[in-house]
Amino acid sequence: MVYNVQPLRTAEEIRDFQFWLRRTKYPERDSFLFLFGINNGLRISDIVKLKVGDIRGVQKPIIIEQKTGKRKPIYIQNLQQEIAAYTKEMDDNDWLFPSRQQNGHLKPNTVYKLYANIANNLGRNDIGTHTLRKTFGYHYYKRTHDIATLMFIFNHSSQAITKRYIGITEDEIGASLADFKIGI
Repeated sequence: MVYNVQPLRTAEEIRDFQFWLRRTKYPERDSFLFLFGINNGLRISDIVKLKVGDIRGVQKPIIIEQKTGKRKPIYIQNLQQEIAAYTKEMDDNDWLFPSRQQNGHLKPNTVYKLYANIANNLGRNDIGTHTLRKTFGYHYYKRTHDIATLMFIFNHSSQAITKRYIGITEDEIGASLADFKIGI
């Protein structure tokens, strides 16, 4: 079986995913992690390592991407209210997404297992931690049609890679063939 992680393409798919997040053992943390991820396009490995002080009250924090080692600004102005509410009882040195382990943060594999369980509840096999990043990209592109900026955000080398990555190529091919008939 080929595992092909997809974005959540509709508001209904996002709401369905959030429904199950609110039923986890740590619903506030898990729901905020999802919201944070679908609103900035970061990889899960970069998200889980954040501390409260990295983002609270900061309009455009800079992180070092784990995969690339490059400095990257993250744009979270749109989440300031949600960040303030989620972190109000936390100290700046606390992990933004703490794990059950003392003084530890969530690991990407733990999030993967959580999302696999939710995918199972939804009857899907195409959801993983990269679903957050792809969901951001998909909706950003659908709203702006600015593939060049999205390519830059994702640090991709071509527009074709970015479109394929977020599932737009597949959607566009399907839409273009929906009414295509020859000889009928």
